[in-house]
Amino acid sequence: MLNLFRRNRRQRPGRSPNGGWYRSESCRPLTAGQVRDRRFRSVRRGLDPAEVHAFLYRVAGELAATRRDLVTVTEENVRIKRALRSWQARFAPGARR
Repeated sequence: MLNLFRRNRRQRPGRSPNGGWYRSESCRPLTAGQVRDRRFRSVRRGLDPAEVHAFLYRVAGELAATRRDLVTVTEENVRIKRALRSWQARFAPGARR
């Protein structure tokens, strides 16, 4: 029988159960510039550096676009919430006029 709810005995106390995959709050998110400027050492029979850099530039561009979209959506979310609160204050049952 599988013991899905039993704690993993190999897990050391004080270690994250997710293996460190989730960022701590002290870890800053990657920026597009960090992705774009990342360099890897060349190894024999390794990846083509030109392909790696082209991919990093693509990822950096998509990251920058996603961050811009997030700012736009966040601003719109704030605007909609303010409009909803204003509407609720005017038309909600028990609201004073």
